[in-house]
Amino acid sequence: MRIVRAAAAVVVGADGRLLLIRRGTDPQRGRWSVPGGRVEPGETVAEAAVREAFEETGARVRAERELGVVRVPGGPGVVYEVHDVAAAYLGGTLRPGDDADEVRWVAPQELSALPTTDGLLEHLARFGIPVR
Repeated sequence: MRIVRAAAAVVVGADGRLLLIRRGTDPQRGRWSVPGGRVEPGETVAEAAVREAFEETGARVRAERELGVVRVPGGPGVVYEVHDVAAAYLGGTLRPGDDADEVRWVAPQELSALPTTDGLLEHLARFGIPVR
């Protein structure tokens, strides 16, 4: 089993909405999730979360603290070890990029109506992020 280290930015706006992307690639293409991806060599988890948020959404964010780690199947023989990082929104013009088909702010009460990636809502709730 190959473990791939990854990071995701959990960005909650001042109004309580969560910054999400609709995945444009597999695994789980077409489902909504927080922006994230692989940690590059020499990069910290926090740096990767900030970079991925910008690449996928156009948002400038500041990493604040690691919320926890989630293991996500990535296909035959691969598991992504995703480090979820709380991040503050600093600005930017939202636009989907990199692996994202769409980007938008989503209110907690809207989350259950969206097709989200497996386990996303449970993990966010476990990390103290409102999902209802």
